[in-house]
Amino acid sequence: MGRQLNRLSPGKLKSLRDGLHADGGGLYLNVADGGRNRSWLFRYAISELTEKGRQRERWMGLGPIETVSLAEAREAALTCRKLRQQGVDPIEQRNAQRDAARVAAAKKLTFDQCVASYLAAHRPKWRSIRHSQQWERTLRGYASPIIGRLPVASVDTALVMKVLEQSAEDGQPLWQAKPETASRLRGRIEAVLSWATVRGYRSGDNPARWTGYLAKLLPSRRELRATVHHPALPYQEIGTFMASVRAQEGVIARAFEFLVLTAARRQEVLGARWTEFDFEQRIWSRPAGRMKGGVAHRVPLSGRALAIVQEMWSLRQNEFVFPGQRGVLAPSNFFKFLKGLGRSDITSHGFRSTFRDWAGEQTNFAREICEDALAHRIGNAVEEAYRRGDFLDKRRKLMEAWARHCSEVCGADVVVVPMRGGS
Repeated sequence: MGRQLNRLSPGKLKSLRDGLHADGGGLYLNVADGGRNRSWLFRYAISELTEKGRQRERWMGLGPIETVSLAEAREAALTCRKLRQQGVDPIEQRNAQRDAARVAAAKKLTFDQCVASYLAAHRPKWRSIRHSQQWERTLRGYASPIIGRLPVASVDTALVMKVLEQSAEDGQPLWQAKPETASRLRGRIEAVLSWATVRGYRSGDNPARWTGYLAKLLPSRRELRATVHHPALPYQEIGTFMASVRAQEGVIARAFEFLVLTAARRQEVLGARWTEFDFEQRIWSRPAGRMKGGVAHRVPLSGRALAIVQEMWSLRQNEFVFPGQRGVLAPSNFFKFLKGLGRSDITSHGFRSTFRDWAGEQTNFAREICEDALAHRIGNAVEEAYRRGDFLDKRRKLMEAWARHCSEVCGADVVVVPMRGGS
């Protein structure tokens, strides 16, 4: 056996002509294409599972001569011969090692990479592009800076808590300062980690789940809700405030006035399209895809609300009723508008509370009418199943009464300060 090994010498390797050149022990140098291609091969035989018990030759590539030296090729061949003595097929073992390496690499996917894959898989079933954007924006803004670049397999309870307890703008932990946002963030992290577990990228319990887990570490939204509210304007002051709003010119002012008069959410107003309005019936029909609850909703327009829409129709630029420089107004414009009026102490969303307080304390409209005006769910699933109408006629009277109240200025003189750049 010793005389059969090491037949080739380093000096003769480049002078060999096309063909197979044995070094011994199953190692060959394969020369082809006039010497341009030279690579190492290991030849061995395996028994076929046939009646005749034949053996089948297999050739295993060990690499080109440019990267694998003669000594390295001989070492690799020796390893293969040892494997054959143990009854192991060298090619099958190498394939298994490569597969294991690919699996290991896959398990090192980062949290951000899993988020991207999760969104790509689920985006087609979501009801709107905006829903997908909210998912991406929440995870990118709060989770990605902390765990985005980490392997998803390494995300544990401590890291999830670090995300949820990071400081918000006011210095408070996010879970306390923005419980609604933080709760959605937690749920979205949980969904991504569950997806990664099913795909085999991580194992074990989900450190972002709430029941029986994070519920032991954090106060619930219900416990925080009593102390966290959107700053709202008292309904007694709405007439004076709206006089200031009406005195302003531009798209933003009209959009904000329309928001108050319809008691709608900010995104519902900013995304309002011409196709949603029936001027003759004085109705604004918002499709399910643009509603927070995913249910279509009709809004009866008061005389002043309709006048605003008609005014914007005469100035229309694109599909949006309240257009901005980039097609649609940005949500930050309402914050800037309030700041310009000297009312940074309140929020656009708070006017829904103003409306609800007024309707509950100053009118005789039933609770169901007031809640439906806000597009809130009324009763349980059984009650909703049997309720066919949407109180449109009664809500029309409610919204007209609200518009009248918004036009009534209480007190003596009203000082109106015009703003600059209210487009």
